[in-house]
Amino acid sequence: MAEQGALHVCATPIGNLGDVTLRVLDALRDADVIAAEDTRVTRKLLSRYDIHTPLVAYHEHNSAEQTPRLLQRLAAGERIALVSDAGTPGISDPGARLVDACLAAGLHVDVLPGPSAIITALVASGLPTDAFYFGGFLPRKAGERSRALQALASLDATLVFYESPRRTAQTLDALAAAFPGRDGAMARELTKVHQEVVRGTIDEVARDVRDRELKGEVVVLVGPPLAEAAPVDERAIREAVDRRVGGGASRKDAIRETAAELGVARNTVYRIATERPDVPTSGTR
Repeated sequence: MAEQGALHVCATPIGNLGDVTLRVLDALRDADVIAAEDTRVTRKLLSRYDIHTPLVAYHEHNSAEQTPRLLQRLAAGERIALVSDAGTPGISDPGARLVDACLAAGLHVDVLPGPSAIITALVASGLPTDAFYFGGFLPRKAGERSRALQALASLDATLVFYESPRRTAQTLDALAAAFPGRDGAMARELTKVHQEVVRGTIDEVARDVRDRELKGEVVVLVGPPLAEAAPVDERAIREAVDRRVGGGASRKDAIRETAAELGVARNTVYRIATERPDVPTSGTR
């Protein structure tokens, strides 16, 4: 009877090819075959490290037919390395299906940790990291997206989503409408030469990105709702923001500096500074 094989789930770099672990390189060299989401992308990594293991495509459009074939090879004792385009397989990619199928069949699965765009973006955002919710890709249809966000409105955690560069502006506008004034961030091209992280209130991030043509994969984040420990002096906040703006600071910088000075959450300062109280009009009626 043939020795049972193993599926090695290999986290690969999300941009910088130097971010691969030694264990992953060993697994890629020792495997009988590498199941890759995009063989063209994986060949670049293999070429960099002089690895010549055969490749087989395993992606969204062929996973149904490829899964039983790979299970058969594993049952025959082969070692298969699973890689996605970038990062850890199984996170919003078809690799999860192969992992599930292996576990259901009683085959060995070994996960080799490494780069993850979720964790990299979360830490780089400066948003709270003690609790976070990863929502993958939000629905494309506006109604479905709005309902999904409403369901998360009271969640006391940082919200993290993947997005394509073409839909990022639209998604940020939806986040700003659902969570006005909350802190937020947009991260793209992580670990690459043109890495960028835009921070501010989610409204500010949405405005910053709205008219730009973005490239690279994107992670968008929204901070949790922040409860104030004590009542705030709204008049003092408005005066502090106005004073800084009058002195030449941008409104974004004025809000950030005022929040730091008064010890008030930035989303609260933003709300108070932008939602002015009604001013009575002159005359009678």
